[in-house]
Amino acid sequence: MSRTGPESLHLAVALDGAGWHPAAFQEPGSRTDELFTAGYWADLAREAEAGLLDFLTIEDSLGLRPWGGVTPGRNGSRSGDVQGRLDAVLTAARIAPLTSHIGIIPAAVVTHTEPFHVSTAIATLDYASEGRAGVRLRVSRDEARHFGRRADLGQHSPAVTRGTPEAQRLTARLFDEAADYAEVLRRLWDSWEDDAVIRDVPAGRFIDRGKLHYIDFEGEWFSVRGPSITPRPPQGQPVIAVLAHADVPFRLAARSADIAFVTPHGPDEAAGIITKINSHSAERTLDPVRVYADLTVFIDETPGTAAARRARLDEAAGAAYRSDTEIVAGTPTEIADLLLSWSGSPDAGLAGFRLRPGTLPYDLSGITRGLVPELQRRGVFRTSYAESDLRSRLGLDPHPANRYASSEAASA
Repeated sequence: MSRTGPESLHLAVALDGAGWHPAAFQEPGSRTDELFTAGYWADLAREAEAGLLDFLTIEDSLGLRPWGGVTPGRNGSRSGDVQGRLDAVLTAARIAPLTSHIGIIPAAVVTHTEPFHVSTAIATLDYASEGRAGVRLRVSRDEARHFGRRADLGQHSPAVTRGTPEAQRLTARLFDEAADYAEVLRRLWDSWEDDAVIRDVPAGRFIDRGKLHYIDFEGEWFSVRGPSITPRPPQGQPVIAVLAHADVPFRLAARSADIAFVTPHGPDEAAGIITKINSHSAERTLDPVRVYADLTVFIDETPGTAAARRARLDEAAGAAYRSDTEIVAGTPTEIADLLLSWSGSPDAGLAGFRLRPGTLPYDLSGITRGLVPELQRRGVFRTSYAESDLRSRLGLDPHPANRYASSEAASA
């Protein structure tokens, strides 16, 4: 990312349970007894907004944690991550009216849900947040047994097939399905023109029926006629995000996403990932994808304290914490140095960073009350919100033209 102004570093936060470390719920002050309350998530959202972050994401899945909460703990006890979660989209809708500026991007598992339902849910979230909504598309085959509706998935045991050519072909198909899913979402959001609601009381007409459109999508996985039941969202097109670790999801990011979350372990690797994403972008018609690097962070003002806390949590979990991301433990100054070294690399090409707090709420506060002020002192992070909607904050077209509107109406 080349910085062009004094407030151009972009930061977001990824919220999940009691934090990203499996033993985070054992940390004093973790508020574990509140994890399944609206107040807990509202407080996290308010804290993230107080730190002027671009957006927050909320993780979701349709299964329990893969380690099942039974990893060995200290003294032979059993420990593990929090089990159970609230629905991310519903949680986002609950906290949206309690915030005013921060973007809100819940995850939605697209493999086992219908795009019509998710399109209306995210459109509703965009209304509830007044133009700050997005959705992260998550692919999953491992929860097929919960549904019993996918013959193409239910017969596959992840332990047996993962890494085989058959599993690789299945993975590619699932991500192709996700690309179609994204296309259906975008078409449904466009199925109402912006001025379709007319509220013509004398004529007794609430909508102009000529400004609602069938999308008539026909694909291998979906046959969706439309139109949506929800008017076009305030942003026109809420933001679509994906998490990408390898070439197949890189292709999904290039085809369908506004934001890609990636997991490099340095600026050179980030540059290579962006090159791979761009190699799939020849047919892209959207704005260029914004690439955020994910980092897991432990933050404390006192040198050495964050690393000691991570070590204490590792001991409680019975094993060193491993992540798909780079794991950073340090002071706000040290982490600011790292972010600026990555973002200042002329070849990295990153739009920003999505930080995963090792523990909540402690490391979230470390971001908002330690890291952000440090970046502000260096003149590289905003001191107030300037944009009212998420697309504008990301530098995307703030209100894309409706694909179904007539050319005369679109240019008016």
